[in-house]
Amino acid sequence: MTSTLIHAHAQQVLQAVHGLPASQPGSAAPAITRSWRRCLDQHRLDPASHQAPCVVEQPRLQDHRAPLEHIIGVARWQMNSLHQQLGRSGHVVLLTDAQGVVIDSVLDEAERASFQRAGLWLGAMWSEDCEGTNGVGTCLVERQHVTIRRDEHFRGRHAGLTCSASPIFDPRGELLAVLNVSSAHEERTLQERFQAMALTSLSARLIESCYFLQHEPQHFLLRFHPEPGFTGLLGEGLLGFDARGIITSVNPMALELLGLSRERLAGQALTTLVALPLEQIVERASPQPSLCWPLRLADGRLLHAQLRAPQTSIPVIARALPRPRDERVCLDDPTLRRHFERALRVLERDVPVLLCGETGTGKEAFASALHRAGSRHARPFVAINCAAIPEALIESELFGYRGGSFTGARREGMVGKLEQAHGGILFLDEIGDMPLALQTRLLRVLEAREVVPLGSAAPRPLDVQVISATHQDLAARVAQGDFREDLFYRLAGFSVTLPALRDRADKGALLDWLLREEAAGNVIQLTPDARQALLAQAWPGNVRQLRTVLRTLVALSDDGQINLMDVHELLPASRPQSQQAEDPLRQSECQTLQATVEAEQWNMSRVAQRLGISRNTLYRKLRLHGISRR
Repeated sequence: MTSTLIHAHAQQVLQAVHGLPASQPGSAAPAITRSWRRCLDQHRLDPASHQAPCVVEQPRLQDHRAPLEHIIGVARWQMNSLHQQLGRSGHVVLLTDAQGVVIDSVLDEAERASFQRAGLWLGAMWSEDCEGTNGVGTCLVERQHVTIRRDEHFRGRHAGLTCSASPIFDPRGELLAVLNVSSAHEERTLQERFQAMALTSLSARLIESCYFLQHEPQHFLLRFHPEPGFTGLLGEGLLGFDARGIITSVNPMALELLGLSRERLAGQALTTLVALPLEQIVERASPQPSLCWPLRLADGRLLHAQLRAPQTSIPVIARALPRPRDERVCLDDPTLRRHFERALRVLERDVPVLLCGETGTGKEAFASALHRAGSRHARPFVAINCAAIPEALIESELFGYRGGSFTGARREGMVGKLEQAHGGILFLDEIGDMPLALQTRLLRVLEAREVVPLGSAAPRPLDVQVISATHQDLAARVAQGDFREDLFYRLAGFSVTLPALRDRADKGALLDWLLREEAAGNVIQLTPDARQALLAQAWPGNVRQLRTVLRTLVALSDDGQINLMDVHELLPASRPQSQQAEDPLRQSECQTLQATVEAEQWNMSRVAQRLGISRNTLYRKLRLHGISRR
């Protein structure tokens, strides 16, 4: 691809961004132009590169496949069916994970070599930041069906391919995988192109529905549609809820039929949605329902429904099922999720849990989630930061005191943190900073299961589960004599190392979750390139730093959208190290801004109106490009 074409791409992207008339009648679709911009401005890719797609080695490929074995099993039959419907030859059907790595494929064996030369084989990495605009990578970013035809690919190497890709979401709305059909020949008719698009999208929805029906078999599954004849078909709504009537999962069609958002439904009681008591709804449950029954919503609308009973022989209403997914913590990283489940199991057996990890990795949030998920969720969760309390006060804070025990003591005395946590969970944050002398007394309390307040001779019984946390190497501090060895082994019954943000596999889900938290019910959207810029950061301050940055971006957002320039302005390190003069996108934007402000004689209201942006956004762009009135 020549520099002239790159410049033409840049002009089209700028025109799309600013809503100006296109300079060419054949301007690309918005998803394509957004992708071109990411490739140029963020990924810094070379469209003329002849390098083949990277392929992960077999051990790493298994790491990508293992967490998705459940979806591979569900998708395999549909992938074969899709391949047959497309006429077999000339097409390859791929399934990738949420990182764009191909984890399964269906193709004609006679064409395997040619598809491998094109990079369409197991283990190939098709994320947009690696391969530019392509079906899989752009679908992952846009989170919707995309079709990328031949020269719409960013890299010239892929210009011979046509790709249709559809996202596959799990029952909680998280992006799980991508189904992609690629062809190396030009479509003979427009009908052939539309057929590939429609079949790929339909197959992805079928895989989603099949996976949903197999998901959480211990929960109730409500299947519904306004028309009774559509219940049980692809267009039906699916909604899962637990024994307490709390909604745990919902498919996109259910959201569409109900006209509600996932955030509005997830974690809510089913009885806020329907006009029936939970007991009357559950009475209609059957292991294999076949008949529809009318279901009136709280707003008066009528649906027709079937209710599948949980797969258990125990009466579900009387049975204490696992608590629903905790919406106050993000545990989509498979390793982190496994750590959480194991920590919860040992904590329930009164084994102390020690959380290790860098500062800001979310140790207190993890500990709080353990408390909410455990049998003591209705009892106190008491946190104390051993590094934040002055050494002179930490003993009274932990153990409490009787009135008049020392100068300045309250007349009525004070209940210590240990006693406040009686019956619940005590969280000792930064335990490595506890003074050595106090470690001895804490050990005695934990061993004896009783606490003696300062100035008192009467011990009080103590029933607590203990979670500790530290960013230090406690074993090293033990070797140095700064931490008691016996207390270390008493607290480290089960150790969990929380990964740094840069190492988490669920960074995207965590970013979206934190943004929703900080938006506090307002609609704040990240543009795809801004989202990718945030995900690409090293985040030395981990989750705490990311949350602070998002809070600032939300506060500064004046139009409900956070774009790449907002991120660059707040995080200068997120910009490319050198802004090359020959970069056509940046150069064209700078020239457009300069020409417009001069034409409007620096009247910022008219400039912003002409470019279709807010004045705040205009000022940020001017600062970014160093444009000022001389």
